[in-house]
Amino acid sequence: MSLSLTAADWLALLTHFMSLSLLAVGGAITTAPDMHRYLVDEQHWLSEGQFTSSIALAQAAPGPNVLFVALLGWNVGMNAGGGMDAGMHAWLFALLGVGITMIGILLPSTTLTFAAARWGHQNRELRVVRAFKQGMAPIVIALLIATGWILAVSHGSSMKNWPLWLLTAVSALLVWRTRLHLLWLLGAGGLLGWLGWV
Repeated sequence: MSLSLTAADWLALLTHFMSLSLLAVGGAITTAPDMHRYLVDEQHWLSEGQFTSSIALAQAAPGPNVLFVALLGWNVGMNAGGGMDAGMHAWLFALLGVGITMIGILLPSTTLTFAAARWGHQNRELRVVRAFKQGMAPIVIALLIATGWILAVSHGSSMKNWPLWLLTAVSALLVWRTRLHLLWLLGAGGLLGWLGWV
């Protein structure tokens, strides 16, 4: 995929990720549905495969889950530079994409979190602070469900994928109703995939 981005496009990318940063309650992954809408559906700067691969690769790699934002920026920049075969020019655009998306997603939320945490700690006994903490839990859960839905339907929602849907439902139920450690579920999913059952 090759595209041409102007300075205004790069600025729009930065401001979009800055606005998403302030909505990333529960982590950057909760804003993935809007990133998909903007980058894939609206701007056509990424393909569906590039988007889902960026998230899957970043989630599989060790480190913070915000790495998927860097991969999204990398792919946007690489596409703007003409692709992997375009040489150093494409690599520089890819680094620009990483810088813009990471600064956009990290700077506003970090600044707001620092200021709000200091204020909240100083005023932790206020009713409004306690109510805010309790009210944010359902919002975070809803955003995580929306992200999971986008990632799930990108692999197809036909009945031939019923083992994956069943495994997802059983895993969600076990996490919700038991104290079973999540690593056991990840291991079981890996084993089922290795055996070719899912």
